Amino acid sequence: MTGPADIELIALISGAACVGGLVLAVMSIVGTRSPTKPPSRTSRRLHRLWSGTGRSAAERRRHQVVVVSAIVAGSLAWLVSGLPMVGLLVGIAVPGAPWLLGVGQAEKLAIARIEAVGEWTRRLRDVSSTGQGLQQAIIATVSTAPEEIGDEVALLAARLQAGWNARDALLAFAGHLGDPMCDQVVAALILHLSDRGERLGDVLSSIATAAAAEVATRREVEAKRTQPRFAVRFLTGMTLLTLAYGLLNPQYMEPYSTPTGQAVLVVLGGTFVALLAWTRAMSLPPEPVRFLAIPDERREG
Repeated sequence: MTGPADIELIALISGAACVGGLVLAVMSIVGTRSPTKPPSRTSRRLHRLWSGTGRSAAERRRHQVVVVSAIVAGSLAWLVSGLPMVGLLVGIAVPGAPWLLGVGQAEKLAIARIEAVGEWTRRLRDVSSTGQGLQQAIIATVSTAPEEIGDEVALLAARLQAGWNARDALLAFAGHLGDPMCDQVVAALILHLSDRGERLGDVLSSIATAAAAEVATRREVEAKRTQPRFAVRFLTGMTLLTLAYGLLNPQYMEPYSTPTGQAVLVVLGGTFVALLAWTRAMSLPPEPVRFLAIPDERREG
């Protein structure tokens, strides 16, 4: 006769098999594309869900790890608690917690990147003023480029050395950095490629000065957003503690075991997540407006 321990083991193995099957199903859908037939809307959505919106391969791999972790954690929470809605909430919490707790990190990185762009612009101005051509000057700045944009500058130089069209390489560089300040630098460099004007140094100097002013302004604004961001982190932590307490204490979750309780849990959980997302959105700066048309390398590839 099968005991409770054997039943739990069978349930765990079955849950793991189901998770593996779901992951393989998504990979098979997004990984098999006909070269002559464009992907369907469903296939594109699944591909975006699986690969994320990251531009680099490392960002897409990190997103895939988070997706698999969310599926596994949600499935285990469902098996442990016996409540499917708890599994759903845990599955949402795995990618949602870093998203909420990491509020402000993206803005700090953006500020550091703008500062790095301004510094690199000054170095490019100094090197180009020695009489070197623009492409040679860009290649010469690789060794002294700021760490925040060092990989992007090295990739730009490598593409120029490999024979890329300078305009295309510069547009790809702006696409990788993804900031309007970099767009200004790239626009100035592209214009210099076409007219070979003698005032490139003055233009780069003014852009570097504008970058320093923008960094100072955004840091001041960033300091004023600390209070709502602390609220986001506090509420997120309390939510995670509540979920953990419910998983460890079945009696606490017993009122939600009925269909009505599951519906109430969905409403409460959805409302709470929506409020957290709203609070997070209020603590973020508006999306910067780009003015360069950047080609999507993934789509072209």
